[in-house]
Amino acid sequence: MDYRRQTPQALDAEHRASLALYGKLEQALVARDREGLARLAGPLARHLESEVSHHFDFEERELFPRLADAGEGDIAELLGEEHAAIREVAASLLPLVEAGPATLDAAQAGDFRRLALELVERQVAHIQKETMALLPMLDDLLDDETDRALSFACTSA
Repeated sequence: MDYRRQTPQALDAEHRASLALYGKLEQALVARDREGLARLAGPLARHLESEVSHHFDFEERELFPRLADAGEGDIAELLGEEHAAIREVAASLLPLVEAGPATLDAAQAGDFRRLALELVERQVAHIQKETMALLPMLDDLLDDETDRALSFACTSA
């Protein structure tokens, strides 16, 4: 989808990068490709450590209050609840990713697989909601000055 504003464009780019990573992760999990999972461990750990938290924190701090002020508090609340659930899965998955999927014993490997698939499922559904609801709302809600400031804040680490 094409967005007029820079902020939804930046968030959409982050979503697309996340979906690419989740696609590779899901493919490696389904194929039980241990080498593929090992190659994804570094990018996945970085994603879980910084990108997910930065993206979620930005939305919760900067966007959800604006949505609530505009009468769209229900969607902001739903997305916030999903953030909490995804953070919980990510926090459980991260130590297994950092340990290295190839080094895990059978029980840990089972946990890794279950948590990784849950993360993929939750994130893909969450991103779809944001793409269908949040990003178009931002295109209508933000003025030029606010959009510039938010797009800078969104892309700054």
